[in-house]
Amino acid sequence: MEKKINFFEKYLTVWVFLCMIAGVFIGKNFLSLTEKLRSLEFGSGSHINIPIAILLWLMIYPMMLKIDFGSLKNVGKKPKGLMITIFVNWFVKPFSMALLGYLFFKNIFGLWIDSSTAEQYIAGVIILAAAPCTAMVFVWSYLVDGDAAYTLVQVALNDLIMLIAFAPIVKLLVSGASNLIVPFNVLLWSVFIFVVIPLLLGWITRSFLIKSKGKEWFETNFLPKFGPIGITALLITLVFIFAFQADNITSKFFHVILIAVPILIQVYFNSSLVYWLMKKFKVEFCVAAPGALIGASNFFELAVATAIALFGPSSGAALATVVGVLVEVPVMLSVVSLCKKTKTWFEKE
Repeated sequence: MEKKINFFEKYLTVWVFLCMIAGVFIGKNFLSLTEKLRSLEFGSGSHINIPIAILLWLMIYPMMLKIDFGSLKNVGKKPKGLMITIFVNWFVKPFSMALLGYLFFKNIFGLWIDSSTAEQYIAGVIILAAAPCTAMVFVWSYLVDGDAAYTLVQVALNDLIMLIAFAPIVKLLVSGASNLIVPFNVLLWSVFIFVVIPLLLGWITRSFLIKSKGKEWFETNFLPKFGPIGITALLITLVFIFAFQADNITSKFFHVILIAVPILIQVYFNSSLVYWLMKKFKVEFCVAAPGALIGASNFFELAVATAIALFGPSSGAALATVVGVLVEVPVMLSVVSLCKKTKTWFEKE
C-alpha cells in the first residue's frame, strides 16, 4: 500500500498561498489593525512581536515532544550515515547557501533587487539553511521507508548541535556575506527562547507522560492532539507575516520567485550530495534516503523566528524564510519521489 501524508501536510504550499492572500488583504485594507499588531513587542525596538512569538511557541513545542533523546544511545550503530548527514548539514549547507545567496541576490538578480534588500534576502536564506529540519523529517523518512531509528538519532543529534552551532554560524555568514549588523546576544536569545526552552519543556513533558501513562498512550493519544495546533499556529503566523509584508509583496511579488531560485538549487544540491556520499560509502537505502531528506530540509519555524527577532516581521529576511516554507513541501516530495525511483541503485550494492 502506498504511504501517504496527512491532508494538511500534503497541501501545505496551498495553505501558504491562501495565507499570503489573506495576509496581504488584511495588510492593505485594515491598516490600523495591522499597525496595532505590529506594535505589540517585548520592549520597544526588540523586533520580537508578542502574538508571533506565542504562535511560534505553539508551532515549535509540539515538534519538540517528538524528540527522543534516549535514542542517542544508538548513535554508534550506523556511524557512516550519521557522519555524512552531519557533515553536509553543518559544514556544507549553510556555507553553500551563503555563496548562492550572494551570487544570486548581489549579482545575477542585481538588476531587480537593490543592494540593501539583497542583503536582507541573503540573511534570510542563510538563517534558513543554518537550521536543519526536525519533526517534518519523520514524515519524509516514513514516505521512503527509512530507518526510523536512524532518523530519530539524527534529529536528536541535530537539535543538540543546533544549541551550540546555530548562532555562531548565522553570525559568521550573515556578517561575512552582507553589511548587516547581527547582534550576537539577540541570536543567543532566539536560540534560548525558541530552541532551549521548548526543547526542555518537550523533554520534561515526554519523560513524565511516558513514565506515568506509557509510550503507546503518549504516541497514540497525546501527540496527535498537537498536530492541528501546530499547523493552525503556522498558518496564523504566516497570515501575520504576510500582513506585515503586504506592501513588499504587492510591490515586489516578483521577488518571491527570485528568492525561491537559490533555495531550490540549494535543496537539490545538498540532497544530491548526501545521497551520492551515502552510495559512495555503501550505506544502505533505508539510511541513505532519509539522510538525503534531512540534508535538504529546514527547521523553518526556527528560521522564521530568528529572522523576525533579528530584523523584524516586515523585513526582507523574514520574507525570505517564509518563501522557504512556501517551497518546502513540493520540493521535499519531489526528493522523496527521486529516492524511491533510485532505490535499486542501493539494492544492487
